[in-house]
Amino acid sequence: MTNVEAVRTTLHDALARDERVLIMGEDVGARGNVFLITKGFLEEFGAERVVDTPLAEASIVGVAIGMAMEGLRPIAEIQFADFIYPAFNQIVGEAAKTRYRSNGDYTCPLVIRTPYGGGVRGALSHSVSIEALFYHVPGLTILAPSTPADIKGLLNAAIECPDPVLFLEHKKTYRSVKGEVPSGYYTIPIGKADVKKAGTQLTVVSYGYNLHQALEAANRLEGEGVSVEVIDLRSIRPMDKGAILASVRKTRKLLIIHEDNKFGGIGAEISAMVAEEALFELDAPIRRLAGPDVPAMGYAQPLEEEFMTSTDEMVEAMRELAKF
Repeated sequence: MTNVEAVRTTLHDALARDERVLIMGEDVGARGNVFLITKGFLEEFGAERVVDTPLAEASIVGVAIGMAMEGLRPIAEIQFADFIYPAFNQIVGEAAKTRYRSNGDYTCPLVIRTPYGGGVRGALSHSVSIEALFYHVPGLTILAPSTPADIKGLLNAAIECPDPVLFLEHKKTYRSVKGEVPSGYYTIPIGKADVKKAGTQLTVVSYGYNLHQALEAANRLEGEGVSVEVIDLRSIRPMDKGAILASVRKTRKLLIIHEDNKFGGIGAEISAMVAEEALFELDAPIRRLAGPDVPAMGYAQPLEEEFMTSTDEMVEAMRELAKF
């Protein structure tokens, strides 16, 4: 099963399992989503549970918040993460604060799904990574699974979560990543990272499309006798600090790889956390590979490739850090 098939199957099963679940967003009904994820859902579940909305992201999330507070389980889709900015106040100012501001009288069981990231020649308005814009916000869970099995388990967990979840799907992995998916209903606990590859000389923490590149780079280096441990973060907030610290204390070296801009990115938080809690257990400076500090990813292939970290660059960074 591919990543996009895992999203589609999990959404379909959620609609079939629980009448409180509904999907709303631009083109999710008659069009079946821009990636055809919800194709056929309108005919099967009806217009009250598969809701085509106007091009108005603030109202999509705002209406979904009201539905969630009144007992439904809305799954709001932002067609591309680049379009989420109009809904920023609804997500940060309303959804994330619902439980706190109502002293626990109301919760907001809302899932906001959106494809993010580059690598598909999406250019200026279809390539952004948004995780760093939201992970500063208490009350908001952010998930970014990388494999079909993790997508199913974490999307089910997100739908069950009583508080708002921002569910990020890297569009480059939609059809390029395949994997086995357990049958039947299951969830994966939110906030748990996964060691995708065990190693002893160096820890790499990543997620999304970069995770797959990091695994390829680590496998290449095995031929050189370099043992790299690769951790898939999966949950950006809450973050599995325990898994990161345990790995770093074993390997004593840390490389963080993400596609979002380097300045103020997830890597900065991980780096600060490890520096605070395990600095004197390190044998080398912490290193980050991330997107450059430019406003957007270009359309031209050389510009896109310049923005995105290549697998060869990861191999070289891992090799250098292992030798340090």
